[in-house]
Formats: sequence, structure tokens, C-alpha cells
Amino acid sequence: MDATFLEQMKEKLLQEKKNLETELSKFSHRNPLSTDTNFETDFPNLGDKEDENASEVAQFSNNLSLEDELEKALRDVEKALELFASGKYGKCKYCKMEIDERRLIARPTSTSCIQCKKTLTQEV
Repeated sequence: MDATFLEQMKEKLLQEKKNLETELSKFSHRNPLSTDTNFETDFPNLGDKEDENASEVAQFSNNLSLEDELEKALRDVEKALELFASGKYGKCKYCKMEIDERRLIARPTSTSCIQCKKTLTQEV
């Protein structure tokens, strides 16, 4: 992989990290006692009426699910950025071969090549 492609992928990952953190900050906050990507969903306060309380619970439940998915995506991005720092980005963690650029363009957080992924998921 050439340096230009790697730089483009790093920029893409940094932008994705920023987007994920922005989305998470809309309904949660970073846990100040945690050093990793641990966010805590804020409980919405829509009012004191019974229907407002039910809406709060429903919205909170939805936000918890969304927080979980966004945190997983953020962890994947941060792991990919760590691979950049160690010079291992773009290498399959199983066979150590280069991951195809098309796969990285489609999924910049990929850590395995297509063949190893198929073998692991028994798609071969």
C-alpha cells in the first residue's frame, strides 16, 4: 500500500471518529472515571406527566441501544488508529498479508482479509 492511500484512510478514520463522538454527545456524556470510549446515556427529562414519563423511558431505552452500537464503532475506529501508530494498519491479523484496498475503502476498520474472514465465518 502506498503512503497516499494510507494517509487517505487515516483521514477517513479520524473523520469517522469525530462523527461518532459528535453523535454520542447528542444524548450521552463521556464517563469521566473511564479512560476508554465509555459513554453514559443521559436520561431525558420531558416533564412530570405520566405520558411524558413513558416517553422518557422509551427514549432512554432507544438511546441505550444506540449508544452501544456507536461505542462499538468508535472502539473499532480507535483500534484501527492504534494499528496506524504501530505500522500494522492494512495487514490481516491472521495471515499477515495485506488487506485489499477495496475492502479497506468499504470498511476502513477491517483487521482481516476477505479470505480469512470467510474462513472464520465458514463461508468457504
